[in-house]
Amino acid sequence: MIKTVFITSTEPYSGKSIVSLGLINMLVGKAQKIGYFKPIVSRSAEEGKSDHIKTVLSYFDLPVSYEDAHAFTWQEAMHQSENESQGEMIDTIIRKYKKLEDKYDFTVIEGSDYQGEGTAFEFEVNASIAKNLGAPVIVVISGENKTTAQITNAAITIVRNFESREIQVLALVANKISEQQVDDVRELLSVQLPETVIVTIIPAMRGLQAPTMKEICESLDAKLLFGAERLSNQVDNFVTGAMQVPNFLNFIKENVLIITPGDRGDIIIAALQANLSTSYPQIAGIILTADTMPEEPIIRLIEGLQTVVPILAVKTGTFQTTTEVGNIRSKITADNTKKIQLAIDVFNKYVDVAKLDERIVTYKHSGGITPRMFQYQITNWAKSSKKHIVLPEGNDERILKAAARLISQDIVTLTLLGNPEDIMANIKRLGLNLDAGKINIVNPAASGDYQDYVNTLYELRKTKNVNMEMATDMMTDVSYFGTMMVFKGHADGMVSGAVHTTQHTIRPALQFVKTKPGISVVSSVFFMCLPDRVSVFGDCAVNPNPTAEQLAEIAISSAESSKRFGIEPRIAMLSYSSGTSGEGEDVEKVRRATEIVKTKRPDLKVEGPIQYDAAVDPIVGKSKLPGSEVAGQASVLIFPDLNTGNNTYKAVQRETGALAIGPMLQGLNKPVNDLSRGCTVDDIFNTVIITAIQAQEVE
Repeated sequence: MIKTVFITSTEPYSGKSIVSLGLINMLVGKAQKIGYFKPIVSRSAEEGKSDHIKTVLSYFDLPVSYEDAHAFTWQEAMHQSENESQGEMIDTIIRKYKKLEDKYDFTVIEGSDYQGEGTAFEFEVNASIAKNLGAPVIVVISGENKTTAQITNAAITIVRNFESREIQVLALVANKISEQQVDDVRELLSVQLPETVIVTIIPAMRGLQAPTMKEICESLDAKLLFGAERLSNQVDNFVTGAMQVPNFLNFIKENVLIITPGDRGDIIIAALQANLSTSYPQIAGIILTADTMPEEPIIRLIEGLQTVVPILAVKTGTFQTTTEVGNIRSKITADNTKKIQLAIDVFNKYVDVAKLDERIVTYKHSGGITPRMFQYQITNWAKSSKKHIVLPEGNDERILKAAARLISQDIVTLTLLGNPEDIMANIKRLGLNLDAGKINIVNPAASGDYQDYVNTLYELRKTKNVNMEMATDMMTDVSYFGTMMVFKGHADGMVSGAVHTTQHTIRPALQFVKTKPGISVVSSVFFMCLPDRVSVFGDCAVNPNPTAEQLAEIAISSAESSKRFGIEPRIAMLSYSSGTSGEGEDVEKVRRATEIVKTKRPDLKVEGPIQYDAAVDPIVGKSKLPGSEVAGQASVLIFPDLNTGNNTYKAVQRETGALAIGPMLQGLNKPVNDLSRGCTVDDIFNTVIITAIQAQEVE
């Protein structure tokens, strides 16, 4: 069962609040704790709190604070986009949603209201939020003032747009459909939309669209003269009182609003009398226009009535006032419980609640994870059990900038190796907010542990022709000193390579940290954060030309790393051919490696040999290897050699703009990870985080 559903529309005033209220009402009887989250609200802080959020929280008495129920106003979201900070916006939304997810059995998420500019941009934002939160969507479209063809085309287009982004659509609700169109729209959508999409048609409901006298008063900034206790009266239609009384009385309908100049005492009296008469329908209210008031005898007459409908006064003329009233869009507010209940009743009447409930219970997540969600998860995992990481290249500017971010977010404890005076001078020069009291800065040669480390290295390597003098010299090397900190348990992991070569970084680890029992080869993986998913690439950094046995071991290690970081492993053993089509020594090596994986780990989903396109493209995968559990949806891609792997990961990174986190070394007893000398601050930041997570396994 899923824990969330994202309700969204593609235009303003679609009526998605009906679905929100109805769905929450459905869920409160099935789950003990229901959360509600609207990531982007229309109102700014100056305009006050969102009426819709207040309505949902108060009516269902949900234990969610207003602050927790939203993340940004629309203006703030636009500002983030203009400053190219949309990624940070998504990070904040993920963080706030996860806070709710941890506390509640089910959380209903509602998209933005499309009341600003940039419909296409707003759709992309909503789609991105749904994708990153892993939420299936219920799409609401409006049929107001549209032909049957327009409604049908809009529905098909929006469902395809979501599915092209690998966002699953649970249901499509076509709202405000005229009675004449209901059957045709239902038939066309049922035929043209996938069977997995629940199609709901809701006819136009005057009771939900009609504003109250209170809404009209607020919208027109009118002055309330009488009838405050009846401001909840619903306005189903309106009439201009500009004719003689006998003709005027013929236009009175149920819940009518009368708009007339203030000096038309005859119309006012006739309207009030008709409201009291059992021969005429109920009147919703009266608006007096043109900044004119009734004469004093009329006022006195009204004041003496026991029952008075709301009477409003406005400064605008009758024609302008009538136009403005016609443009008012009603909202479902917390004080209008009658309309809230009507919305719930409409939902229950027209939505196949049993079928929707079944889809929610049986829904299977695709198993994919977005880059933003991946980064959120690994940061939280690292924070859950804070580890001590040593960074040997303490003078490098990128290292210092990454260290400042890591410390400010309280993710790890850090030790920087180098001359303390030089490091502090660089921190000051760079203007970094890095509290010296929160980091350890160690000069290896001046450390109190230096001689102990020298003695330990000598004992470990004396059979390899390392004498005491050599051990003394080697321990002045920051890579050896940092690795020894990890070996001795004075640090939980090490990250290096921003300045040093890969061999310089990992040689000490291979010499005395050694590999885990049962592991014969140290390998590496990159977490490739592509625009819509995270894939694991291995081995792209360590083994030049692995044997079939080594390749199988790399695949198994990579699958374990994938699972540890929340990615379901579906292993593709890459080659230049797929299935049984190819021959040759290289493809046979991959074929043997695949069989070894299947024998050693029958629980793993693995396919090979397989080409890259067949591994990641569903259409190509289905064509080349029909029936495969991996083809077209591989999450772990194992390259046959270092030449292929290293070039492919760099090509994908450069051409797609993907973030490559790693390489993360696999197989060592304790975590030591290598950086590229061209690494960025983000690379260092993320590599430290994954090193800290690896260290949690060593506990």
